[in-house]
Amino acid sequence: MSAAPHDEHTLVSSAPSAAPQSLRAAWVALAGLSAIFLFEMLDNSILNVALPTIGRELHASTTGLQWVTGSYAVVFGGLMLAFGAIADRFGRRRLMLIGLALLAVASLGTAFVTTDEQLIAVRAVMGIAAAMTTPLSMALAFRLFDTESLRVRAITLISTVGLVGLAIGPTVGGLVLAVAPWQVLLLVNVPIAVLALVGIRFGIAKDAPADLHRDPIDIGGAALGTATIVLALVAPTLFVNQGTGSWAPWAAAAAAIAGAIAFIVRERSARFPLVDLGLLARPLVSAGLAFKAAAGLATAGLSYMVTLQLQLDWGWPPALAALGMLPQVVVLLGAGPFVNPFVERVGLGRAAWLSASAVVVGLAVYAVLGSFGYVWVAVSLALVAAGLRVVGVVAAVNVLNGLPKSRTSIGAALSDSVTEIASAIGIAVVGTILAATFAGTVSATAWTAAQTAQFQQAITISALTLTVVAAALVGWGIVRTRRSADALPAAGQLRAE
Repeated sequence: MSAAPHDEHTLVSSAPSAAPQSLRAAWVALAGLSAIFLFEMLDNSILNVALPTIGRELHASTTGLQWVTGSYAVVFGGLMLAFGAIADRFGRRRLMLIGLALLAVASLGTAFVTTDEQLIAVRAVMGIAAAMTTPLSMALAFRLFDTESLRVRAITLISTVGLVGLAIGPTVGGLVLAVAPWQVLLLVNVPIAVLALVGIRFGIAKDAPADLHRDPIDIGGAALGTATIVLALVAPTLFVNQGTGSWAPWAAAAAAIAGAIAFIVRERSARFPLVDLGLLARPLVSAGLAFKAAAGLATAGLSYMVTLQLQLDWGWPPALAALGMLPQVVVLLGAGPFVNPFVERVGLGRAAWLSASAVVVGLAVYAVLGSFGYVWVAVSLALVAAGLRVVGVVAAVNVLNGLPKSRTSIGAALSDSVTEIASAIGIAVVGTILAATFAGTVSATAWTAAQTAQFQQAITISALTLTVVAAALVGWGIVRTRRSADALPAAGQLRAE
């Protein structure tokens, strides 16, 4: 493992004395950072509503429509680590401003799109911009304040704004499509990007040289890391779309595993690695990433299973099925004011594992009782959402708490990358088990009694599998959290040599 740079012992908890002492004092910066999360959530939810219209007007194939969303997701997920490493070297604020400018320009390009290929290219560029901005917003929000309470409150506020965008996106998108062209839905990103740019430009100071590092960029590690994440995101989609009988998903999965092994070997031997694996071994970091992975796996898997169950098994129309997901939305939005009091009462470490455990319990409730009626489905959705609302904030804060100042961007990128990959795997597990268990076409309008039993069996097996994996991740995180309980206060005393 490579030697740590000379400032590796400078913990992020030592913030500058001029840090704002309230959220109101940092309202300009918070407005900009909130706008970034609003874009991320609003963009995806609005685009899904517009896909049928886009397909008709651009004469796009099913594959073309898949890549309209897929190109953004793959590029976004694949480049986060690389841009995180660049930001820690050349400045988080600087890279953020460049990314926001790119986002505004790419969004403007939507107005000139005439083919699905052009839209796919625009979405890929927007994915690049998102990879430059979304993880950095977490890092910038963290370093803006010097107390854990303000950090938790700030990140809770920012994520709440994003969740509002996720909640209202489909409704707003449908209303806009009734009176305006679909391009308007993506052009709305332009003013959001401008708002974010102004907030970051005037609300956040430039990075202090001492908070950055000047190690050479590990080009080989960046290439391997990007390729591995891209393959890890593509493979689950292939399993769902093509099934286990096709060679393509297995080839992609094997390539992702080979890429991960090559990346680890590279990072262990590189003099200046993209990701110092020694940092990942720190208790707070490994625990936070485990909790994020468990939450991503459970949340994506549960949402996918419930959607299939309500519409395919119980025969609910799409509008009613959307209402069936309301417990999740209501809890995600309504729990925001309770996050900080809860964290202050039990502490960051305990809040992380308690909330992650709630996610596992919610998934277990669905696995055991979800087939007995909607009440149990609603309970499981609410439990998972409540756990996610807390762990999504505190696990990320714990990861950054466990890292040096000069590695906050790569830490935020790691946190987001783990969530993206875990979410994709959660959906792939459900899709793969369903494909292996269900005989026939799952989207057929009329099922036989045998097919209904097969579907219910597949959902139960999927839910139990995800519960076991998520529980193992949370258990690992709890062990690591306990190891960090005594180490963190001592580590907080350390300063740069």
